[in-house]
Amino acid sequence: MRIDFDPAVMSGNEFYRLLTATVVPRPIAWVSTVAPDGIPNLAPHSFFTIASVEPPVVQFTSVGRKDSLRNVEATGQFVVNLAPEPLMEQVNATATSFPPGVSEFEQAGLATEPSLRVKPPRVALSPVALECEVHSTVGIGDSTVVFGRVVHAVVSDEVMVDGHPDIRRLLPLARLGKDEWGAVSSVHELGRVPYVGPEGGA
Repeated sequence: MRIDFDPAVMSGNEFYRLLTATVVPRPIAWVSTVAPDGIPNLAPHSFFTIASVEPPVVQFTSVGRKDSLRNVEATGQFVVNLAPEPLMEQVNATATSFPPGVSEFEQAGLATEPSLRVKPPRVALSPVALECEVHSTVGIGDSTVVFGRVVHAVVSDEVMVDGHPDIRRLLPLARLGKDEWGAVSSVHELGRVPYVGPEGGA
């Protein structure tokens, strides 16, 4: 037996709660920006993924018009910092709706470090940072999808194994439904199965 849900008759918030409880886990883009007056901003966005490899483009969605979006539109730059499990309390703290002009870095007690190619600072304790310049934005209903071309990336050597970032050391956080958060509890390695044609060739 299945239960039917019709977004046409449900409130937006009700269907949002359904979507965010079923599209899981969602990686977190911990987005740092700078306001036109120079004040840094930091906020987590859990609608986040890779949009393109050539060129390298990532995307995050701002639900509503938040400071991150306003700063991105004004400056054309942002940084995606990986949100690691040891900083879960700080990531959550930066989701608070502080008024414009208040730095989430200061409120959450997070140190910054300068970026190499863009003005927004990185989160100093984040193991990965993707410095981005805005490629384009797309408005959809009450949301805006921001596409950012990655112009520089940095990875802490502490999370590298054999020249590659290791998931067991990155410890990325993920958002689930309601107020739930997820972390990496187990990792399974499973290679793709190659297609073998009728003649036995791949």
